Amino acid sequence: MLSELLLTEMGRLSQRDHMPLHRQLYEAMRRAMLDGKLCAGDRLPSSRELTQDLKLSRNTVVAALNQLSVEGYLVSRVGSGTYVNDSLPKVHHKQAHSACTQAQLSKRGTALATTFCATQLEVQPFTPGPADFSAFPVALWQRLQNKHWRMTYPEMLDYSDTGGHAPLRRAVADYLRVFRSVPLEVEQVLITSGTQQSLELCAQLLGDHGDTVWLEDPAYWGAIKAFMATGLRLHPVPVDEHGMAPTAADEKQPPRLIYTTPSHQYPTGAVMSLPRRQQLLTIAATHNAWILEDDYDSEFRFSGPPLSSLAGLDLDQRVFYMGSFSKVLYPGLKLGYLVVPKRLVAGFKQAHYDLNRPGQMPLQAALAEFIELGHFASALRRARHSYAERRQCLLAALQPCLGQHAYISGAEQGLHLCLRLPQAMDDKALALRLGSLGLTVRALSAYCLARSDVKGLVIGYGYAPLADIARYGPVLAKAISADLARMR
Repeated sequence: MLSELLLTEMGRLSQRDHMPLHRQLYEAMRRAMLDGKLCAGDRLPSSRELTQDLKLSRNTVVAALNQLSVEGYLVSRVGSGTYVNDSLPKVHHKQAHSACTQAQLSKRGTALATTFCATQLEVQPFTPGPADFSAFPVALWQRLQNKHWRMTYPEMLDYSDTGGHAPLRRAVADYLRVFRSVPLEVEQVLITSGTQQSLELCAQLLGDHGDTVWLEDPAYWGAIKAFMATGLRLHPVPVDEHGMAPTAADEKQPPRLIYTTPSHQYPTGAVMSLPRRQQLLTIAATHNAWILEDDYDSEFRFSGPPLSSLAGLDLDQRVFYMGSFSKVLYPGLKLGYLVVPKRLVAGFKQAHYDLNRPGQMPLQAALAEFIELGHFASALRRARHSYAERRQCLLAALQPCLGQHAYISGAEQGLHLCLRLPQAMDDKALALRLGSLGLTVRALSAYCLARSDVKGLVIGYGYAPLADIARYGPVLAKAISADLARMR
């Protein structure tokens, strides 16, 4: 019976999408027609009958029917009633199923949609509940944004073909020269929507379809996706305690691009040694390759001396240096920067404008002032202090499960740490079991491209409230200890 069908579908929509009643009825009838449960030419009950059967107000029913009529799903015939439009295809269930199975993504699209998915790999607070951004000065940021919206000039509302707001590019250049030892001029800085866009731009402009890109193994999922989407051939290079470790065998597949996170390898946390950095620069020069240095969390180093960038050692202008403001401020800001070798600046600036139509100039202006007035430095100090407390709390909570069979890497920097586990352990199954307890951790092996010898858990703490870390850290440690005990 039609009313039962519609009520069932409306109930499902209400639970999932929280639509208003007239929209629920509209959507339920539209789907019934598209699925062939209401066929072309079928006569509908009157609005009065539907009102009685569905126990809805007449205004709700009429609003849904009117919308379907406007969109051409229904037609009214004077003196006869309302009918499903004859022009709609007559769909049978087998035909509908066949159409669904034939309507597929491309091979590349399927791979992008089903492998190395961010929802499964993106590091999140391990504790239950929403992420904590309390370290960010929201009220101050709102005032700066409002100020620049009030004083915005018309050109600030247009696309930007200059590589970004000039004061922001100057602020980035000054910051990188002083704190990251990157030798650069302001003209080399492009403002992007974040590291992901920087990676995609480099992949599009520096590599041709089928060219080889070297990636660390295990690797950052976002880089994998960027290179897959542009048709590059992925060549994984294992990571050890000194960072990316290319061998003579790797050089038999010479790279066009080399992607690396030398200051804090993602996700293991390894720091690339000076000999390895020099080796990578030599390989790039030998094979006429480009190095993409992702310095994604260099602001948060909690122990040991500050680490200089790989770009600071680059005398041959082969390193593209990239970062973002997401870790210090908040992820949804979606502003980052890309430092381009001088000889390629003009081409990158033009292509960035053509491909991405960059904008957000009032937001860039607010961020530039935020940096110039010292608020960025203050926010960074507060964030470092807050994240250092969270890190120390988690390290203390995990002590009971550490020992001969488990140790921590990558805790000197960043907003996550890596708990290394025995090779024989099923870290993916352990991550699932911890997920059933409400604890979000990632299996280290899930980040691997070719390796099967790396096991562990990637544990985020940066956006987890301190009180929650103190509460759930021992729960995490107890569950891990229990799994380790079962192995012995």
